[in-house]
Amino acid sequence: MTAAIKISPVDIESRRNLDIRPGDTVRVTQKIEEKGKYRLQAFEGLVLAKKHGREAGGTFTVRRVASGVGVEKIFPLYSPMIDKIEIVKRSRVRRAKLYYIREKVAREARRMLRRSKMMNLSSESAEMPDVNAVSSETEAGVSADVAPAAVE
Repeated sequence: MTAAIKISPVDIESRRNLDIRPGDTVRVTQKIEEKGKYRLQAFEGLVLAKKHGREAGGTFTVRRVASGVGVEKIFPLYSPMIDKIEIVKRSRVRRAKLYYIREKVAREARRMLRRSKMMNLSSESAEMPDVNAVSSETEAGVSADVAPAAVE
């Protein structure tokens, strides 16, 4: 049964020499099985944590925002289902685990939402005087038309 599954063995040395650190932006290309076939799918995001170093059970957590929702995946470092791991960008961080990013992003999202609500309110209030001014002008015009007709 294992002969039917064709998964290439992992190059352990290259994975061991990968220097993945928290704060890095990585692109993990993983194999996904669909209908008996495998396809490659990339998952690019920020590395929040790396656990258990370079030993056999080592993992790293990657977070990305997809369609406005934060998605986190924990990848085993030596998993045969991972085709390749690329380091896209390096960032200097001062923490070993970046779990606070979750709350930080949520806080910023709330702030942006609040700001957009404020913008909508200010644009609506800016439009309201224009509408009132137009209606008062119309009323003034109607009363001006009616007044001379009544005099005659």
